[in-house]
Formats: sequence, structure tokens, C-alpha cells
Amino acid sequence: MSKKVDKQIEIEMRAMFDKKKHDEIKVFLNKNAEDLGEDNKDVYFFLLPNKFAKVTKNLSKGTAKMTVKLNRPGRGSSDFEEIEYPINSNDFSSAVKLFSNLPFDERQNSYQERHNYLHNGVELALKFTETWGYHLEFEILINNSSEQQEAEKKIMHVAEELGVHVLSEKELDEITKRIDEEYRQGKYNK
Repeated sequence: MSKKVDKQIEIEMRAMFDKKKHDEIKVFLNKNAEDLGEDNKDVYFFLLPNKFAKVTKNLSKGTAKMTVKLNRPGRGSSDFEEIEYPINSNDFSSAVKLFSNLPFDERQNSYQERHNYLHNGVELALKFTETWGYHLEFEILINNSSEQQEAEKKIMHVAEELGVHVLSEKELDEITKRIDEEYRQGKYNK
């Protein structure tokens, strides 16, 4: 039996802040946005220089998936062509083992505390991870690259409303390189 493989373009931007700002944003979103619920995840990332794969177990929803993103944060663009393949959550460990045995440059594991919202057409993931700290991921899915500029404008408007700085590609590149180096040094090993 074949499962549908979804291909879409994800316009994604991020902002980082401290716990106080996180809590302020949470209060604002609880009052003004559609609450999409808790979305905690255990994610294994398998990295190549300009793209990555990941295996995700959604602990809040009891689901799992494998994803390939054809770009990496900080590698020149906010658009991430994404291919997702849902798997049974019981197959999560097997999928991690499968990817772990392929020749990826690096492997990283991250537990993500997340809460999702929808505000003014932008999906927001209010997150905390050991590597990124408190941060917000802005996302709009599009099917055609002609929609990218409008999606980016929507995201910037919501960021302005929340009073947060959207990270530039240069800032994202610096952060992801720092995180990659910290993984290599063993800072995040379980």
C-alpha cells in the first residue's frame, strides 16, 4: 500500500528571545491567536552541507514522519522545499536507525517543547530547545514560488506585531554553525 508523499515549499523565519519575551508572546497569542495546541517533538536531524533529513516523533499527537528539506537555515533563503513521508510512530526508532546508517555529515537529536498557533495567516511555533533556547518559528506553506514575497510580508507583519526581530540569513548561518560545532564538541550528547 502506497502512502502519499507531500511536496511543498515552506517559508520559514525565526526569532530568538529570552524567557520573559517568550512568556509575553504566549500571553498575547493565547488571547489573540487560534490555539493549535501543544506540539512537543523528539527530532533527529541528519545533516548535509546544504540540505537535511529528519525523523520526527510528535510526542503530543502520537505521530511520526520522515522529512527531507532541500535547504538549511542560514544557507541563503527563507524558502525550504520540503518532502514529508508519514510513518507509524512505532517505526520511529527503526527510521532513526536507517538514517543513522547512511553517510550523512552529522547527526543531531533535539527535544522540542512547542506550542503552535495560527495568527493572521501565519503558523507560529513558540518553542524551547536546548540548542536554540527560547524562539519562535514563523511558517507559511506555499505551492508556488510566486507566492513567496507575499508570505514573507505576512510573516514580517506578525513579527512586528509581536515585537520580535526576525533573524537574517547571516544570523541564522552563524547560529546553525555554532550549534553544529557544539554538537561536534559533545555539548548536546545524551
